[in-house]
Amino acid sequence: MADTDGKVDHRILVADKVAEEGLALLGKIATVDIRTGLKEADLVEIISDYDALVVRSETKVTAAVIAAAKRLLVVGRAGVGVDNVDVEAATTHGVLVVNAPTGNTVAAAEHTWALLLGVARHVALANASLRAGKWERSRFVGTEVRGKTLGVIGLGRVAREVVQRAHAFEMHTIAYDPFVAPEVAERIGTRLGTLEEVLSESDFVSFHVVLNDATRNMIGRRELELMKPSAYIVNCSRGGVIDESSLLEALQNRRIAGAALDVFAHEPATDNPLVQEANVLATPHLGASTTEAQVSVAVDVAEQIAAVFRNETPRYAVNVPLSGAAVTALRPYLPVAELVGKLVTLLTSGQLQQLEISYSGDLAEVEADALRLTTLAGLLGPTSATRVTMVNAAEIARQRGLRVIERREPEAPEPYVGLLTARAVTDAGGVQVGGTLVGQEPRIVQIDGYSVDIRPNGGYWIIGRHTDRPGMIGKIGTLLGSADINISFMQVGRREARGEALLVLGVDEPIPPELFQKLLALPFLHRAKVVRL
Repeated sequence: MADTDGKVDHRILVADKVAEEGLALLGKIATVDIRTGLKEADLVEIISDYDALVVRSETKVTAAVIAAAKRLLVVGRAGVGVDNVDVEAATTHGVLVVNAPTGNTVAAAEHTWALLLGVARHVALANASLRAGKWERSRFVGTEVRGKTLGVIGLGRVAREVVQRAHAFEMHTIAYDPFVAPEVAERIGTRLGTLEEVLSESDFVSFHVVLNDATRNMIGRRELELMKPSAYIVNCSRGGVIDESSLLEALQNRRIAGAALDVFAHEPATDNPLVQEANVLATPHLGASTTEAQVSVAVDVAEQIAAVFRNETPRYAVNVPLSGAAVTALRPYLPVAELVGKLVTLLTSGQLQQLEISYSGDLAEVEADALRLTTLAGLLGPTSATRVTMVNAAEIARQRGLRVIERREPEAPEPYVGLLTARAVTDAGGVQVGGTLVGQEPRIVQIDGYSVDIRPNGGYWIIGRHTDRPGMIGKIGTLLGSADINISFMQVGRREARGEALLVLGVDEPIPPELFQKLLALPFLHRAKVVRL
């Protein structure tokens, strides 16, 4: 139905402040109501009247809001992340979620450089000194960036823009990202190294990673001790990837020269002691705060909402409804594919080069696009700043230079009807994980050729190789018990008695780093990782 202006009778609620350019586009396709500052109860009360909802980061689109949205077609997040949107609830209710992952790329890269140059030349301190009526030229002798080495942690869109600008400053660059192929790094004029190499070789280290269990506090005291005393840290990505207490200690002891920070573990960071340090340049999360970026994300989301109203596929759908007979048949296996992909990533060491996916038994007889894309989403999601779904998994894999090989085996090994196996090949070897359905429940049933039966029931898993010998379980249990850590389950996969075996130990609480080091020191435990799904 159309109104007297020929406009389709859609209604859009804009719940956060967005650029006028985006509002103008929305106004051409629907009736737009702007109501900011709404709480969950307010949204629940009114959302049933709207076909689209536009938010930035302030408004929380909870499961309760989604459940109350009887006619909602799409939620548009005018920005990169969708942490404030319950995507799972949206998917369950058939609501599309779109975002604007590229709109603030340049803004974030330029702010990285603003902070890097500012901390290198003591701009903020010198400005404050001059405003105080002082002329202290000798106090603020800075550091040139030409000829220095810039290290980037993570090599996504923003990092690549940062590297490109580093070349204009005649800098050398090195990057750490285990999920980017070396040839991709070479194309943008940098080289890949280990985390230790990047930290030890760089004069400036810039962070461009997503915050998750794998990256939270990835830089602590040990990592900071690898850096040059003359080196600087720059973080415009996510607060929490650097252990702030360790960073504060390193700065106060002049273990590193300084830091430039736009993000913090807890924001607003007005009472964070880091912002008071003389060798810290800090800003209040301004990475995406440019006029151009705000216009770009608003226009991007408006165009995608218009596409949804035209029954077209939006460019950056965070979720996507599944359809088609083949996908319907595979739907129960999609959680298996995601689980297998995630576990492969969490167990992998080294530079990822190739992913091999095998479909056995019943899975070999159907079109497996949905399984491939869901496995890729599970594999790439934990390391990507952009939410990875079936929609964008193939493109992100292509950008990272990841080669994907698929194989089909008509017969599944006993006793499985269908088995999905993913093997990651890296320069350090490989990791293989197999999963299936037991009833309607996803299970991990193979790890590196060892048979297991693991139900993903939350908590933490210790997965490692060990020598099968008497007393092993007791010693591990004693260490964990002394730390008041409860064991939820334990499995041992082995091929022969007293040979090498696989240990999978489920615990309810996180493993402190010092306790994990004690576990690794046990003579029969060769290597292990702690993962959380």
